[in-house]
Parts: sequence; structure tokens; C-alpha cells
Amino acid sequence: MQHAGTLSDGRTHYPAAPFALVLGGGGAKGLAHIVVIEALDELGLRPQQIAGTSIGAIIGACYSAGMAGRDIRAYALDMLQVRPDILRRLLTTRVGRFADLIRTGLTNPMLIDPEKFLHVFLPPAVPLLLEDLMIPLTVVATDYYARLDIGYSEGLLIPAVAGSMAIPGALRPVVHGGRVLIDGGIINPVPVDKVSAPIVLAVDVLDGSSHDSMIDETVPAPWDALFGSVMLMMQVLSGVKLEAHRPTIHLRPPVEHFRVLDFLKVKDILATCDPIKDEVKRRLTRALESSPAELLEGPPD
Repeated sequence: MQHAGTLSDGRTHYPAAPFALVLGGGGAKGLAHIVVIEALDELGLRPQQIAGTSIGAIIGACYSAGMAGRDIRAYALDMLQVRPDILRRLLTTRVGRFADLIRTGLTNPMLIDPEKFLHVFLPPAVPLLLEDLMIPLTVVATDYYARLDIGYSEGLLIPAVAGSMAIPGALRPVVHGGRVLIDGGIINPVPVDKVSAPIVLAVDVLDGSSHDSMIDETVPAPWDALFGSVMLMMQVLSGVKLEAHRPTIHLRPPVEHFRVLDFLKVKDILATCDPIKDEVKRRLTRALESSPAELLEGPPD
């Protein structure tokens, strides 16, 4: 049985266990992925492979680069707050200017260039190439014209992840490898079909609630209506995908009361999801112990 060790650069090395981790899309709801990663760190294990869509691709890239869950949490808490320096950096990632809107009426001055965004905000630990990651990662994006999902596990990391997170209306589509890419969640919000392992842990942040039949006549604000509609579509698609490719563990963090753009509520999201650590450890340990002995490297004693 292998135990966690320390690399020459001070990072902790965990043995790879026979499971794959799937991190779904869902905007700010996907900050719940950090809590799941912390639970894996507490078990002293890392997956053999990871697949991620949108926010899941971003956090998956950080994790695959060797960052511990606690470090990803600290980085998110530092970046997702209203500070003058953060706002200035965010403004540099815009596609257009307010003057363009007045002159042409065609440019959304708040549209974000996702490649610029990642160049500015990704942690330094994340490499330029997907193949240089410590854990194999498949980034899932949608080919706008071919109308299918594309999985990237080699090549430039930033264009692939940028395409995976390019939510229509908020982030500009990405041209990469002869394709026009938009958010991977449009077709494959929880990409369980992109991994192959004895055990699959899928983290689905689209909707952790059981809806009742209460009628609500509140008219949503325009942005809420836009992103709420996208989430509704993703929920339906996720149900179909998960039915066809059932993961060993289907984890649904309690993020139903948060909105897609609630990134500034990072502390609340993490605090709300912290209790699921015990569930992650319990269910994954049980699954690993049920695997054939020759496949099991298991959690350390």
C-alpha cells in the first residue's frame, strides 16, 4: 500500500487509486468541486484520470497540475472578492468597450474573452500543455458548428479550457484547432462518458434539490432567465447522459440555492458544501474496498 509523499518542490504526491473523477459544469455552483478534492486529499488518494466541463475543467486543471484542495480553496477565496486590483484585471479580459456599443450597437462591452481571462487568473502551477499535467485530464467543450462535444487531453491547455467555459452571452466563443468552441455543458454537462476506470466518482452541481410542485409567479431578471434556461437544458441533458453512463458514485452537492454567477458567494458555497466531505470519503472508501484486491491501492492507514 502506497502512502502520500512529498515532491522536491514541496507539493504532496498522492498514490493514484483505480477511480476516475468527473467534474461537471454549473458556473459558481462548481466551486463545490473544491470540497470534493479536499476530501480526496484527506483520504490521501488521487484519481487515475479526470474529466471536466466548464468550471469543472478549470478546477480540474488546477487539481491535475498538482495543487492540493486547500490551495485551490485559498486561491479561489483570494481571487473571488471585490478588490480594485481584481476588478482592474477583470476589465482587461473584456472583448469590447462601452464606446463600441454606442458606435455600432453590436458589441457587448461586458463580453469576456475566456482565453484572456485564463491567462490572467489561472494559478501559475497550471502548465501550458495538457500532457504536462500530473493527472491525465480531459477537457470537454462543444463544437458549435459540428454540434458535438469534443474531449481534449493533449495540446494547449488554455484554449481548450477557455472553449469549455465559453457560456454563450457571457464569454466569447473560442477558435481552437479549426473548431469554434462554446461551453461544454451545452452538450455534455457531466462528462462521465469521457473516462474509463473501475470506479467513477461524478460530481454533479447542476441541481441538488428535490423540487416540489409549488407555483412561483416571480418573473426572473434577464440574466437569471438566460442562465437559468441554460441550467435547465443542462439538467435535462445530464439526466440522459447519466442514465446511459451511470457512474459508481453520483454526488450532488447542496448548491441548489446558489445561482450560476454567484462567484462572490464563494465562502457561503464552500461552507454549505463542507459537510459532504464525510459522504465522499465514506462512499469512495466503500467502492474501493469492493474492488478487486489487485486493483486496490486504497486509502492509507
